[in-house]
Amino acid sequence: MIANLVIINTIVNHDCDDWDAAIAPLLVVAAERTLTTSLHTNATTVELGITLADDDALRNLNREHRGQDKVTNVLSFPLCDGGMEPDAPGAPLLLGDIVLGHGIITREAKAQGKSLPDHATHLIVHGVLHLLGHDHSTEAEAEDMESLEISILARLGITDPYADPHLIPPPVPTPE
Repeated sequence: MIANLVIINTIVNHDCDDWDAAIAPLLVVAAERTLTTSLHTNATTVELGITLADDDALRNLNREHRGQDKVTNVLSFPLCDGGMEPDAPGAPLLLGDIVLGHGIITREAKAQGKSLPDHATHLIVHGVLHLLGHDHSTEAEAEDMESLEISILARLGITDPYADPHLIPPPVPTPE
């Protein structure tokens, strides 16, 4: 956990007008919650960028940086080389950037019966964990990363994104 953290600067860029402006604050909270529960550093300032883009941008970035000519829902671009300390004393820790694709995330949320804000929040948590060095290349890594995601999302009031929606009991109505 972050013991001395004073400021978390999360910069949100809207490169696609399809994104609802109301989603940005939710994503900032998700990024901050992920950092405060998963980052171990002595930095007093941590910075990361979030870009809300369209599918074409994600496809181009995926082709350029990963050699995969297809759209993807989230990409993370870490700036840290494994160390979670700033380059100089008092300097901010520059984690990197996360890019979300509106169209694919909207389609996935609909197909999975999730709200767009919940699904986008999950992908921000996922992206921040990548910036912190987590991966899902092996089954063990994937299980560890999913466990962290589920725990962080639960603290944000979001149900397990990996659970079968048919096995989750419906919410109990509150008495009026």
